[in-house]
Amino acid sequence: MTYELFLAKALELFGEKGYSATTIDDIASAAGSTRTTFYLHFSSKADVMSALLTKVDAILTAADNPTLTAVVASGSRGEIHAWLDRKFSQWDEIKPYLTASYEASYEPDVESKTEQWFESAVEDMTAGLDSAKRLPADRRRIRCVLAFGQLEHLSRRYFSIGWRTPREICLDEITESWCYLLAADN
Repeated sequence: MTYELFLAKALELFGEKGYSATTIDDIASAAGSTRTTFYLHFSSKADVMSALLTKVDAILTAADNPTLTAVVASGSRGEIHAWLDRKFSQWDEIKPYLTASYEASYEPDVESKTEQWFESAVEDMTAGLDSAKRLPADRRRIRCVLAFGQLEHLSRRYFSIGWRTPREICLDEITESWCYLLAADN
């Protein structure tokens, strides 16, 4: 319970003060605890951020039915569109987590965890292309990097400025791009 309270209070503080300005003492105090108790659960502020990234990954993947691997393997425009729509719908919930992680990206542990998360998604997508035996094998990974990179970039833009282009148009365009990159044999 204390562990989860530390995470919740850290996330609040990162949103209010920013990652860099938030101290371990701030987190401990907000949780009604002490620095000593904090260190029983976490080794550093970066460790808190890594735990928050694990939590956001669980939020994102909990809605994945079918999985990203299965969606990519299907090559179905409808399934790709539905999967991307679910991700768009989760952005408001995950915004505080990812905004804090972007601010903390100078921390080696946070940078590593973020890169690991990106690579895990690319591996899942590549596994889908591999199982479908779609596209030349030497092109599959880069196609997945490009597709997931588009989604990540669009999410960062959304987090900072919202929908400058209507959501439905963004969804249609990224769906078309993913279909070209992942579903077409070109």
